[in-house]
Amino acid sequence: MEPRFNLFDSPTAAKVAKRFFNASLALADSTLPKSLQELVQLRVGQLNGCGFCVDAHTKEAALAGESTVRVNLVSAWRHSSVYTEAERAALALAEEGTLLGDRGVSDETWAAVRKHFDDDQVGTLVCLVSLINAATRMNVIVHNQGGSYEPGQFTALTSSN
Repeated sequence: MEPRFNLFDSPTAAKVAKRFFNASLALADSTLPKSLQELVQLRVGQLNGCGFCVDAHTKEAALAGESTVRVNLVSAWRHSSVYTEAERAALALAEEGTLLGDRGVSDETWAAVRKHFDDDQVGTLVCLVSLINAATRMNVIVHNQGGSYEPGQFTALTSSN
């Protein structure tokens, strides 16, 4: 499968991509651990079939200190013993927030998220799941391929508005 289109070749799409990146910088400043943010984004990328996002967030999770075992087991987190209750709540929110058409976010998942995270972290999780869902959809639509992502590659591309 060949990429269909480079979003950075469109002035409007490039502006949107830059703004997405800048919004993600605000999320990176939250108290929600960077490694958990990467695991959540990785799970959404997996669910949406986005090879580019899986590639990016696998590499970023490793840079954030995640072990190979924990990164590799994200797709089977419910059947793994390596995640805390808080991480499980965040991963459940990522799944239910991605698969909204199935039933939305359950009261049980929301209660677990509220139990383990403060207001700022909950807000970060909601925004993170929403942004990565939009990003994965853009990448899947244009067939962006995984395999060539280099950590930090968007910093230079998006530094100017």
